[in-house]
Amino acid sequence: MTPPHWIDLDGVVNMRDVGGLPTTDGDTIATGRLLRSDNLQDLTEADMRHLVDVVGLTDVVDLRSNVEVHIEGPAPLQVRGLANHHRHSLLRDDDHDISAEEALVVPWSKKSRHAQQPQPRRDDDHWASHYLGYLADRPDSVLGALEVVARAEGATVVHCAAGKDRTGTVVGLALSVAGVADEDVVADYVATGERIERVVERLRARPAYGEALEDQPMEHHRPRPETMARILTVLAERHGGAAGWLQQQGWSDEQVEQLRKRLRA
Repeated sequence: MTPPHWIDLDGVVNMRDVGGLPTTDGDTIATGRLLRSDNLQDLTEADMRHLVDVVGLTDVVDLRSNVEVHIEGPAPLQVRGLANHHRHSLLRDDDHDISAEEALVVPWSKKSRHAQQPQPRRDDDHWASHYLGYLADRPDSVLGALEVVARAEGATVVHCAAGKDRTGTVVGLALSVAGVADEDVVADYVATGERIERVVERLRARPAYGEALEDQPMEHHRPRPETMARILTVLAERHGGAAGWLQQQGWSDEQVEQLRKRLRA
């Protein structure tokens, strides 16, 4: 198994480059093309300079909701204009601007109107059901995020809050399209578990997440391999794989191939 390529910075704890992962035909995923990360709000000046000047970052895909952005504000990279910034929320009712009143709680808080609405159950696995919900409810955002990755001039970082669920879904699709074997996609997903305690500790100190996390046990956040394995199985059984899902949402063969080539060395 290829060890995670962690990018250790002062302002994040769960950033890594997926480069180096093998493909099923003997190729590898290129480094400096696709990064995945937790919340970028705490990046320091030195962090940003390293990402831009050393890693070659040109684009940021921000999967956070309107509520999160409203509470947390824009990330330093966006404020400084150091990278192209692309918002693609994966929440089904997040396609409109929110009021200050709506922003008082995050979508998954017990007080949130979003959390109180019944969510369709799409799989017996709790987290797989959520991830399939992203694909069902916001395919526009998933396609938009992957199009950024396919077209970026340099490295793209995809992030949400923890860099596990929403980020894991988008990155998992990208790696699968590029030809990474299911077991290696799963291994990349569960690598977040190596740092999950630090991820949760960091988020508890952020204004958008502290209240929502206060009563949740750590095991609730730990990524389980069967969750990502189930997503890949569903994609294969219902859509002929990740590439088939993209094509069913309107992507052409050329767009799928562009993403595939962009990620491969």
